[in-house]
Amino acid sequence: MSSDSPPLRPTLNFPPELLLRAQPVRVVFFDVDGVLTDGGLYFGESGETLKRFHTLDGHGIKLLQRAGITPAVVSGRDSLALRARLKALGVVHTRFGTEDKRPAAEAILAELGLDWSAAAAMGDDWPDLPMLRRAALACAPPTAHPELLALAHHVTQRLPGAGAVRELCDLLLVASGHYARELEAAAS
Repeated sequence: MSSDSPPLRPTLNFPPELLLRAQPVRVVFFDVDGVLTDGGLYFGESGETLKRFHTLDGHGIKLLQRAGITPAVVSGRDSLALRARLKALGVVHTRFGTEDKRPAAEAILAELGLDWSAAAAMGDDWPDLPMLRRAALACAPPTAHPELLALAHHVTQRLPGAGAVRELCDLLLVASGHYARELEAAAS
């Protein structure tokens, strides 16, 4: 960008009441299958689990970290592929192989010295309900179970494993005042 180029103007627009709800968020809990992935389960010939992740979602998680918002993962499954992806993204607050997600999330909240009033959660099925019911901001992808869609404060336009996580990240970045700054830095 040349020095005479005008600053970029963000094109994202979220409802004011949603931005107000998102402002106090300091930690966001993500489910994996059906949120960070498309929900399909892929198994190799040796029985290993294969997962497909989207780069938009990964970059959104990195942007959250730069903004001081902690990404956390609470998943009912565990796999080497998942652990490798989260390690590459620098996500350290994780719980794997747990169907009882509320105590797992509450342990992370305690580690961070936070409570549910500073938390967002994104899930797609019944095991995620305890997190979404307590979080200050509940989010779901459009393919989530109807009970989660009814509970969500925000249902993403993007599909799971295809930018849904990034959409929530962008919402949190706009609400925290970091989005425009990060956009301008990216365009420099």
